[in-house]
Amino acid sequence: MADPSSYRPRPGQIPDTPGVYKFRDEHRRVIYVGKAKSLRQRLANYFQDLAGLHPRTRTMVTTAASVEWTVVSTEVEALQLEYSWIKEFDPRFNVKYRDDKSYPYLAVTMSEQFPRVQVMRGHKKKGVRYFGPYAHAWAIRDTVDLLLRVFPVRTCSAGVFKNAARTGRPCLLGYIGKCSAPCVERISPEDHRELADEFCDFMAGRTGTYLRRLEKQMMEAAGEMEYERAARLRDDIEALKKAMEKNAVVLADATDADLIAVAEDELEAAVQIFHVRGGRVRGQRGWVTDKVEAVTTGDLVEHALQQLYGEETGDAVPKEVLVPALPEPVEPVQEWLTDRRGSNVSLRIPQRGDKKALMETVERNAQQALALHKTKRASDLTTRSRALEEIAEALDLDSAPLRIECYDISHLQGDDVVASMVVFEDGLQRKSEYRRFQIKGFEGQDDVRSMHEVITRRFRRYLAEKERTGEWADGDEIDGAERPGDLKDDDGRPKRFAYPPQLVVVDGGQPQVAAARRALDELGIDDIAVCGLAKRLEEVWVPGEDDPVVLPRTSEGLYLLQRVRDEAHRFAITYQRTKRAKRFRAGPLDEVPGLGDTRKQALIKHFGSVKKLRSATIDQICEVPGIGRKTAETIAVALAGAAPAAPAVNTATGEIMEYEEGEADERDEVPETTEGPSGEPVSAGAPDERRGQET
Repeated sequence: MADPSSYRPRPGQIPDTPGVYKFRDEHRRVIYVGKAKSLRQRLANYFQDLAGLHPRTRTMVTTAASVEWTVVSTEVEALQLEYSWIKEFDPRFNVKYRDDKSYPYLAVTMSEQFPRVQVMRGHKKKGVRYFGPYAHAWAIRDTVDLLLRVFPVRTCSAGVFKNAARTGRPCLLGYIGKCSAPCVERISPEDHRELADEFCDFMAGRTGTYLRRLEKQMMEAAGEMEYERAARLRDDIEALKKAMEKNAVVLADATDADLIAVAEDELEAAVQIFHVRGGRVRGQRGWVTDKVEAVTTGDLVEHALQQLYGEETGDAVPKEVLVPALPEPVEPVQEWLTDRRGSNVSLRIPQRGDKKALMETVERNAQQALALHKTKRASDLTTRSRALEEIAEALDLDSAPLRIECYDISHLQGDDVVASMVVFEDGLQRKSEYRRFQIKGFEGQDDVRSMHEVITRRFRRYLAEKERTGEWADGDEIDGAERPGDLKDDDGRPKRFAYPPQLVVVDGGQPQVAAARRALDELGIDDIAVCGLAKRLEEVWVPGEDDPVVLPRTSEGLYLLQRVRDEAHRFAITYQRTKRAKRFRAGPLDEVPGLGDTRKQALIKHFGSVKKLRSATIDQICEVPGIGRKTAETIAVALAGAAPAAPAVNTATGEIMEYEEGEADERDEVPETTEGPSGEPVSAGAPDERRGQET
């Protein structure tokens, strides 16, 4: 624990101007970012008597080893820079809202020639119009299904679209009238884009004009005795009204506003946001955070606004934002929101009427979200603290292991041997620091030897970074890692293998624990604890002990170790399956040295299949962008030596199936991976997992 007086700036050294400051720990990692109207006055608050500080603030200043600051011109610039640094450095003592799900949006890809309506999650992309977020993807699909009757916009994927264009036959939606079938040129690109614009206008809340126009067309059709057309328009109107009923009017005058509510206790806070567009609730989302710093409700609102609008511009920032408490001071935040929207934004607390009533509803949702979150055992701050203390006590550690690394070995009967490293900080997953390894020191199945190799390679990297030599110890590689010379020492960004854990956990018993301890001893590292968790009886093994440490089954410490071990096992299995599937899908082009995925895809795109590429001349191969003559000669030699794939045979008739000109031989194409339900790459050609047991 550091003494804040050891790094306190000298009197008069801190400027009395607006700015942003960073606290760093002994490893130069940024642990806290803050902004201030006066840096001198704000930083002075951190260097008072420790007894007068809030417990969380006291923990932060004693963890820190240095402080630095950047002067800016205005408080608005300070707000923007604070947001940028929090996103960049991910400081452990700042308020971070944890979104427990990736909310789905209804998206229209207006950047494409034929815009497509689909469900999207994750980061927003340029050229795409988003509506939502929605609580469930099925709610989006129900709405789209109703609207496609009136706005038959394309919803198919690029592959389905190209296949329909090639065959000249639209998909089922094209036949039943729920797609205008631009793939077979039933509608021009201009008319289809106009249709997509009308769809977006309706979703944006401009519904009244369009309904009145349809009603007028229906009356005209009835007056001209075109009863079938009038009936279709009547059904279209009913479908639109049914879609509108899914979002009841909650605010009059077609109001555009976001309502933010906060429910909090001493340790945690839950934030709920309702997105109201055109007077209707168009989306809802929520976050939960640990209060790792002393914050007020106004501070929580400010952090929520940064999270919500930090990367948004234009109409994505509404004209009105209703909050339970105003940040202090409110002027810079309001000016920042106005700058992001491009026009005036009202930030205020609702006092009466419909907006006040709706805010109460949002607050009830926030309270329910906090109550639900408190029931989740792994996310409770008090529970996590107790778990870390129990582990420290059971393993006789000097302090709670705030950073835990766990390692696991995975293979399939000795093939594709890989290892995983997962990181938990303060009892929570830190997925950005997960790493995976290929075992390169030997062939075959030997979990103990593999564990020794992985621990050696990981901590050799740590020592190399610590000594800042900029060179490897022996030139070995770890998958996806950078060389220490490429790592920036003083910028505070997360650096691979740069930070030591307080505890290393291995998946296994005495042999694996002994191997890990031996690897650390050989590197001269004696300040990192090691333990192992055996699956059979959930026993905790420590080096040099003949008997395991047995934690009670109800122990929060054992529960945390199990979570860490299971996460390492999951991560290792996922990587091992990916490598195995890739090995089984390998084609002739994979044997060409120096030929990466980009150029392989360019070759397949140019020739259509490996079969046609094999029959091409060297001059023809050189016509592919990025392929020189030497590479073309290497490709030709490699393909000449590879056996061609057997022709496809119709098992019913015995007929040898020929491929039409221009049609790709699917067996020889560079394979594409898709994501399975768990997010791991899978393939139709992946081997049957029942053939061997994975570990």
